[in-house]
Amino acid sequence: MESISISLPDTMRAYVEEQVAKGGYSSVSEYFRELVRQDQKQRAKERLETMLLEGLNSGNATEMTAQEWEDIRQAVRERISI
Repeated sequence: MESISISLPDTMRAYVEEQVAKGGYSSVSEYFRELVRQDQKQRAKERLETMLLEGLNSGNATEMTAQEWEDIRQAVRERISI
C-alpha cells in the first residue's frame, strides 16, 4: 500500500482527530479511507441514477424477442468464459 500526504489547516486536523477518537476509527488513515469509500459509493449511486434516467427518457419500451434474449445470454457466456 502506498502513502499519500495531505496538509490540513489546524481546525480541520483537530476535527479529523476528534472524529477518529469519537467514531471508532483505528487511525486517521482509516478515517480517510472510509471517506473515500463513501465518496466512491455516492458517485456510483449518482452514475446509476443517471443511467436509469437516460433509460427512462430514451423512448418507448419495445418487447424483447426470443433472439434478443439469446444474444444477451450468449454475450454473457462469452464474458464469463474469459
